[in-house]
Amino acid sequence: MVHDGGNAEARARLGMPLKYRACHTASAAGYVLEGHVPLREIQRLLHERPDAIGLAVAGMPRGSPGMDGPAYRGKRDPFNVLLVHKDASTTIYQSYQ
Repeated sequence: MVHDGGNAEARARLGMPLKYRACHTASAAGYVLEGHVPLREIQRLLHERPDAIGLAVAGMPRGSPGMDGPAYRGKRDPFNVLLVHKDASTTIYQSYQ
């Protein structure tokens, strides 16, 4: 039997507020990455080193990393990469149109 409890435990341990939950949770160099965050923004985060929890992309927008294969036929959804601050507020780190 398989039980998939999601990433709630990992999010709690890493400090990512549940309201920004998405399909994937990872950590890198002390930051949390939630959802389909583009590599370019991860590299920017690691270069700039803001005082923040990490980055989040809500949902699974077409055109984001992993959602850009042939099955999507080049279709892209606009989405925002959010910088999640330590007080759980966010600012738009990068918009993709």
